[in-house]
Amino acid sequence: MQIIQFTQDLANPIHQYKSVDTFYRKITKTEMPTTIGFIYIEPGGVVGMHDAPVPQLFIVINGEGWISGVDAEKITLKTGQGVLWQQGQAHESGSITGLTALVIQAEQINLT
Repeated sequence: MQIIQFTQDLANPIHQYKSVDTFYRKITKTEMPTTIGFIYIEPGGVVGMHDAPVPQLFIVINGEGWISGVDAEKITLKTGQGVLWQQGQAHESGSITGLTALVIQAEQINLT
């Protein structure tokens, strides 16, 4: 048995996309191009506007934040809510109070 920590202090800062006070902790990468990880957005943090390189599923597991697309309309997401961006969709995310989200990125994501 292996106990693994997934706390923010083990996450790496996000420097791309003009991001501010955000961190990413990858969980695993499968043999097929799939990554699963946590993203931590601190109060006032923003992951800047960028295109999804593959479909991305963003699930808020703690806290509250917002997402927006090229129209810049902010949509609030709370714990237990998520968004699926398709490949090429421009988007950004942030939080006034801070949040943790589970992020799954894969060439194909099938939601049930």
